Amino acid sequence: MKYVKSAFLALACMVTAAPVIAADADLGPRPLFLVDQMEEGALKSQLLACSGQPMERKLFSIGHRGAPLMFPEHTVESYTAAARMGAGILECDVTFTKDKELVCRHAQNDLHTTTNILKSPLASKCTAGFSPASGDNNATAECRASDITLAEFRTLDGKMDAADKKARTVDDYVNGTASWRTDLYAASAGRLMTHAESIALFRDLGAKFTPELKSPSVEMPFEGFSQEDYAQKLIDEYKAAGIPPSDVWAQSFNLDDVLYWIENEPEFGKQAVFLDSRYNVDGFDPMKPATFEPSMESLKGMGVNYIAPPMWMLVTVKDGRIVPSAYTKEAKKAGLNIITWTLERSGPLGAGGGWYYQSIKEVTDSDGAMFELLHVLAQDVGIEGIFSDWPATVTYYANCMGLD
Repeated sequence: MKYVKSAFLALACMVTAAPVIAADADLGPRPLFLVDQMEEGALKSQLLACSGQPMERKLFSIGHRGAPLMFPEHTVESYTAAARMGAGILECDVTFTKDKELVCRHAQNDLHTTTNILKSPLASKCTAGFSPASGDNNATAECRASDITLAEFRTLDGKMDAADKKARTVDDYVNGTASWRTDLYAASAGRLMTHAESIALFRDLGAKFTPELKSPSVEMPFEGFSQEDYAQKLIDEYKAAGIPPSDVWAQSFNLDDVLYWIENEPEFGKQAVFLDSRYNVDGFDPMKPATFEPSMESLKGMGVNYIAPPMWMLVTVKDGRIVPSAYTKEAKKAGLNIITWTLERSGPLGAGGGWYYQSIKEVTDSDGAMFELLHVLAQDVGIEGIFSDWPATVTYYANCMGLD
């Protein structure tokens, strides 16, 4: 009975407390903070000249899980913050519960790092409960959305995605937020969402949709629920809500999911996005087209129109400048639209930027490099949009450059 009551209260809150979104985007101080870190030059001058101008919502600016640089990802609060920062498209990563209901989570098995489940009565239902660090062994836990029902899922609170792997207690384990993030906006408990609720919220916020079908942690089919059923149910929830296919960019790292949409839901399939993780394939090199399997031309021939690799695959360094990679040139030659990920996910860039900046590490020595990279991605690579953990940065750039 407690779960039914909690579900009712969650839905009532969604209906009666619609977020207020101003006509103009509210970007705060961070975009200009980053501009201040840039070396003097034409780009910096152009970005500074935009200071004080009204900023509008832009489709080029995509809220990656909302605004998780500082808000618990995939929560009402995170999505609302992203919309207020001018994100024209918002992302719900989609997985499913034990009763096969679709919910917004980055992974089916991340509840132990993104919610308070380990400190709740539901901890006993986790695939693997908390095990403290001991000697050289890290602390571990694994809690899946598929471990619990939707009613149980609704009782949880969202938190910043983090875990202290050296923890010896649950309290320490869940309090592992990186020093360059914050728990300030997590203290009041992030409200989790179903996929259907995210559709209603995004529509109310005036944003469009880019759901990502996540790889299940459970073996498929799951109690008769096949991968095709899963892919279809995602689309069905947009159709039930009356959302036009032109407002939806459904994504998956699994090419078969994208091909399923192209064949079975062709209107949605036109904008289906193949998230490219071929960097995990032995021998793959974004500077060597011969290593691309399938080739860009083959992907286009299959009906794929959008491809989305991480930022570093799209660029390289030549004569000290950031320039498009061979990967970019092959994708453009094949007629593929490019989206990329993820800005504002790397923390301070002074030490080279880490994974997302690996192909341009030699020219990444300050946070100002963020706008330098973004400029090349927008102007030279010609991306259609970019995911960001803090959409204000991209919204500011898009407004300055007159992008859609």
